[in-house]
Amino acid sequence: MGNLKHAIITFGKAQCSAWIASAVDFGVSILLAEVFHLWYGYATTIGAFSGGIVNCIINYNWVFRSHSLGKYKVALRYLAVWMASILLNSCGTCFFTEITGLNFVIVKAAVAIVVAVVWNYQMQRLFVFK
Repeated sequence: MGNLKHAIITFGKAQCSAWIASAVDFGVSILLAEVFHLWYGYATTIGAFSGGIVNCIINYNWVFRSHSLGKYKVALRYLAVWMASILLNSCGTCFFTEITGLNFVIVKAAVAIVVAVVWNYQMQRLFVFK
């Protein structure tokens, strides 16, 4: 039962970290696209980059407490997973925005949820912070 409890707590902490990172991601994306009129594809990429930095710092220090791995090792692993995440988020947002004609923020939110659960959390849990 202890392992299940630990897994649930870790997942909950990871979701809190993801929410904070997503707030940074969406805030930067919307600011760049709506206020500064940067194309939403670039804004999405820059937002994902910003949120990723926040997510890595929180996950390293609070969620997975991976100080024994060392910052350099975690940074290299996170970079590999993060680049794929940015690609999935950016391309997914652009693709589905163009296909559906919906506002990019709505599409970005849907894509972000899928990428966060299917890719980010799994790869961070099994590879980056292991």
